[in-house]
Amino acid sequence: MSDGANRKKDGIHMTKITRLLMCSCEGTMTVDPESASHALGGAEVKRSDRLCTVDLDMAAKALGEDGTTLIACGQMATLFEELAEDIGAPGGLVTADIRDRAGWTADASATAKQAALLAEAVLPQPVTPAKDVVSEGTCLVLGASNAALPAAQALSAQLAVTCILSDAPDDLVPTAAFDVALGRLKSATGALGGFTITIDGYRPMQPGGRGAASFGEAADGAKSTCDIIVDLRGEGPLFPADHKREGYVRADPGDPLAVRAVIAQALDMQGVFEKPLYIRFEPTLCAHSRASRPGCDRCLTVCPTGAITPAGEIVSIDPDICAGCGACAAVCPSGAASYDDPPVGHLFSRLRTLASSCRKAGGRAPRALFHDPDHGGEMIRLSARFGRGLPADVIPVEVPNVEGVGHAEMLAALGVGFSAVSMLPGPRTDLTVPERELALARAIAGEDAQLAILDAADPDALEDALYGAKAGPVLAEPILPLGGRREVTRTAAAAINPSDAPIPLPVGAPYGAVVLDTDACTLCLACVSLCPVGALGENPDKPQVNFQEAACLQCGICASTCPESAITLKPQLNLSNEALAHRVLHQEEPFECIECGKPFGVKSTINRIVEKLEGQHWMYTNSDNVKLIQMCDDCRVNAQYHQENSPFRIGDRPRPRTTDDYLKEKKPN
Repeated sequence: MSDGANRKKDGIHMTKITRLLMCSCEGTMTVDPESASHALGGAEVKRSDRLCTVDLDMAAKALGEDGTTLIACGQMATLFEELAEDIGAPGGLVTADIRDRAGWTADASATAKQAALLAEAVLPQPVTPAKDVVSEGTCLVLGASNAALPAAQALSAQLAVTCILSDAPDDLVPTAAFDVALGRLKSATGALGGFTITIDGYRPMQPGGRGAASFGEAADGAKSTCDIIVDLRGEGPLFPADHKREGYVRADPGDPLAVRAVIAQALDMQGVFEKPLYIRFEPTLCAHSRASRPGCDRCLTVCPTGAITPAGEIVSIDPDICAGCGACAAVCPSGAASYDDPPVGHLFSRLRTLASSCRKAGGRAPRALFHDPDHGGEMIRLSARFGRGLPADVIPVEVPNVEGVGHAEMLAALGVGFSAVSMLPGPRTDLTVPERELALARAIAGEDAQLAILDAADPDALEDALYGAKAGPVLAEPILPLGGRREVTRTAAAAINPSDAPIPLPVGAPYGAVVLDTDACTLCLACVSLCPVGALGENPDKPQVNFQEAACLQCGICASTCPESAITLKPQLNLSNEALAHRVLHQEEPFECIECGKPFGVKSTINRIVEKLEGQHWMYTNSDNVKLIQMCDDCRVNAQYHQENSPFRIGDRPRPRTTDDYLKEKKPN
């Protein structure tokens, strides 16, 4: 993709482009070589009308020269890649689509957006971590005999098949092509290459005997493993969000076309596959639980596949089950779960590059449209070819899944210079997280912010929604979105909101304050010891609870831990510098030991205990035990040891014997 030479523009490392080839696609779109060259740092620009056909030699000549060539064509990217390989191109090749996303539009011109998309295309793409998943082709087919047996027969030519039937046909003939048994699936866990199944009423087919096949004695709890599951039971799915569970396919057994489709899918699931590790997890940042006190469970409640489970004080994310929707990263308040395909920092860089490049090329107030590559990408391509295309000021931002776009990404887009942010969900998009994150972003950005989830089932509806919306002003001077999601959220919110007044947020927001009832607080510091991020702290020199609001995740562990129920949470975003500093929530004077004068404990607490016990309890009536409460640990132990009838005493230590003692004993009387 690149020759390895990079340049740095506005703090962002970009691939150095030597030359740019722009094609008008047979004169159907307007291009501006000058603004495109400026966006790429002065790259040489060559224009064509038919680059993939008549002018293909222009592409071959450019690729034959040193340096990196950017060809602004997405549809024929494969052709140019093959051409570069055939001629042994000494330089690099980058391709980018500006036709469907910016060239074909009902607006007069979208050259500013084209410049932005070209600048985005040369940002280096981070490498996604991945692991190998091995599927040896062991396949389990579930269902009634009329559907499952023909499917098993078709699959057995390439896969090692076991067929679990719900019924026993009268004319079943034993076969060596695949295994057959009767049973009921009790449970299934895992994913492609690693399913574990449990069968009740398991009855394997007997290979011998005359007549129809017979089956053995039934046994419950039979366990086995397989790589692929073909579910033709005609019942509900075995897994939540089953379309995201790799290695599992299901179809209505009464639909022959659907059955053939899942058979074809299953046949392609044998081999070694590269599984992206979508989520990076940092256990030390997880605020799920402390000392059996429940805390944050946001990721657990939003994961559609069940890939996230509790694991003591933290959660565990199964990379084999994870489908990469990114919902957990969108709601994680601490950044313990962060999206890594690519990292969120790369998305922030893309947003800043798109907005700044568009402005420099003459764009006024661009709008961002988050979409996925499949449904959203196809909608944009169909709209461009057969409809009005995207408006000139709408810049498409492709993400792996819109479920992973949280409030931080929306606010970052507003902060870098977009005037509006929209999300285009697909037909299978779970809107639980996007809707909740949208509400949070609106609360932070204010009523003037244009944030929306588009309800557009077809290209015409998409066009109506985008052309019908009025472009608003840019809400903030462009920011530099550095750091994690919390830091970027705070930076963007401060740019959008000129006031330092705390912004009220919905219940469950990951930002807020701790409100402490000082009359009830005894300064036991249980909240301090269990705070997972150190938002609550202590003073080693005196009884004191400190609080740093910017660090608080609103996980609630402190509130559930407090024995006096003195803590409540107040969701808000405090943009003042006070939120970055430690402030005192409650403090008292320490009690001074009546023996040595060393400060210890809390003065009010010691006095309260003495008041409750003195003269009220037999152990503290007409005795010196009250004084023990008023002593530090060292003095208390010493006093107890020397008390009369002390249980710690075992008698006085005998006097050491000396030489005089021995001589005295030997001296005759």
